[in-house]
Amino acid sequence: MARYKRGFECALASRQLARADAAFRPWIKRIGAIDHSSGWRKGFDVTDALARAILYQQLSGKAAATIVSRVEAALGGSAIHHQALKTVSDDQLRACGVSGNKVLALRDLARREAGGEIPQSRQLQYLSNDRIIELLVPTRGIGRWTVEMMLMFRLGRPDVLPVDDLGIRKGAQLLDRLDAMPGPKELLERGRAWEPNQTMASFYLWRIADFSKENVKRSQD
Repeated sequence: MARYKRGFECALASRQLARADAAFRPWIKRIGAIDHSSGWRKGFDVTDALARAILYQQLSGKAAATIVSRVEAALGGSAIHHQALKTVSDDQLRACGVSGNKVLALRDLARREAGGEIPQSRQLQYLSNDRIIELLVPTRGIGRWTVEMMLMFRLGRPDVLPVDDLGIRKGAQLLDRLDAMPGPKELLERGRAWEPNQTMASFYLWRIADFSKENVKRSQD
């Protein structure tokens, strides 16, 4: 059974990306090194990570963090998993600021975990990216993008390109000096040039998009 290494060498990936695509070279020089390896060394509970992703959806970071802290308090400081969620009612979760749809999503996640449908973190090292996505997206409130964030930031998979992410698409537009953001299919094809370092390409595309936001802000000062 194939075992997938957790994480990759960021500096090497950056060098390979620059060699593979000249458009990245000035941006890599301007932005500098990007290294998310510290997050790949930490253990994590898959259900807890997905539950937090659900709670953070469509909210500002500050508002979501407040709700998560309330849920943690309601669970007595426990990780968010099916056994802990049994101890609180839907009304208690709503009192923490969790929307009705998110309560339903958390309950579905808990049900699937209890039924053995959510793989544990140690099992993920033997599953491909596509297989992990296939297993997790049937859960209510969990889409492909959410799983891709786990693959990138929790597991350190080196070849992930979230083509539906607006920041990634905006970064690609600036990278290639396009008049409009590329669509997902167009970006998927463009990303073939970045294999097997699409995750590092994604990290830089987000930063490139941030430069655009900074320029807009400065022009409005």
